Amino acid sequence: MTLDTAASAYVQLVLAVGQHDPGYVDAYYGPEALLPTGSAQPLEALLGQAQRLHSELLALALSGAERLRWQFLHKHVASVAVYIRKLQGERLPFDQESLGLYDAVSPPVDEARLDAVLDGLGALLPGSGDVPERMVAYNRRFQIPVQRLDAVFSAAIAEARQRTAQHIALPPGESFRVEYVTNQVWSAYNWFQGRGHSLIQVNTDLPMGISRAIDLAAHEGYPGHHVFHLLGEHHLVQGKGWLEYSVFPLYSPMALLSEGAANHGIEVVFPAEERLAFEQAVLFPLAGLDSAEAPQYYRVQAVVQQLSYAGNMVAQRFLDGEIDAAQAVALLMRYCLYDEARARQRLRFIEHNRAYVINYNLGQDLVRRYLHRVAPAQDSAAQWVALTDLLLQPRTASMLQEDTA
Repeated sequence: MTLDTAASAYVQLVLAVGQHDPGYVDAYYGPEALLPTGSAQPLEALLGQAQRLHSELLALALSGAERLRWQFLHKHVASVAVYIRKLQGERLPFDQESLGLYDAVSPPVDEARLDAVLDGLGALLPGSGDVPERMVAYNRRFQIPVQRLDAVFSAAIAEARQRTAQHIALPPGESFRVEYVTNQVWSAYNWFQGRGHSLIQVNTDLPMGISRAIDLAAHEGYPGHHVFHLLGEHHLVQGKGWLEYSVFPLYSPMALLSEGAANHGIEVVFPAEERLAFEQAVLFPLAGLDSAEAPQYYRVQAVVQQLSYAGNMVAQRFLDGEIDAAQAVALLMRYCLYDEARARQRLRFIEHNRAYVINYNLGQDLVRRYLHRVAPAQDSAAQWVALTDLLLQPRTASMLQEDTA
């Protein structure tokens, strides 16, 4: 067996699993000849294929760049086997599921530390009393009016694209289209269509705060998911013939890299001072908000970011049966600072995607540490080069940690 034959077998395996769960294959831009025909194969047969392929991959002796490709591939084959077992009805504890599917485990969260962050946040917020309630009220002052949302988001994504194109050679003809939708568990989604094109959907079920415009523009577009797929399709699949990158199983180690790089990419494309200047000059006025309030708003957001792992804690406790839905909503309202409607939406996301939630914050931290390890953290140009190199030679969570050990 060669890596190329293993890659072809892996793609066919993922696509076959996708016949049992349409949400499993997030994107496919490989040969039509590999698409499954006929009825779905039994899960037991697919599990046997995954286990045999994994054993054959482990028997290969490779070095250098081939070894990096091999590591990434065999981790993904192992993840497919775990997902098949999930489809068969097996339920793993949260940490075991995240390790099996995403090659990573979220660190434990100390509620006392979260409470200390809330205390610090209270000192920045106007008014007195319950901090989460004050935060919800504060955020309402910075919501983008629905009638202004398209103008704000369009300006954010145009700026993100222009900045990204200065550092990453985007394939010719690449493009995206934005749609505004409702009735989804997510706030935004990038559906890569292949041939350099993405559909970016933004959920308008709940009000959007001004900070989310740049976050979503960079995360879903540039240099986030759209660019991740662009580079994979253009350089890895078409350029090198590495078919394993032609398919994106959503519940896989690739998701941690994709979400982590997309989240860290926000601060690469918009360093804090540049982001604030752009927000004050462009986005706040477009949203009809007072630009003079932007500096304080982002001081508050920086403290809120220290609570990011609280959602992982709630997901783990809820999915492991330690707390019920009402308790989960209450914790999301307290530590993630949601109002009740947003907390319930987030719980629906957790119920649907389970351990996937670790990919955003843990993925971001692992990518940040890796990039700061391989390039000077304060050298913006070097960080862009390191980010591009990572997208062109993808690594799973354990690979990122090995390289930064």
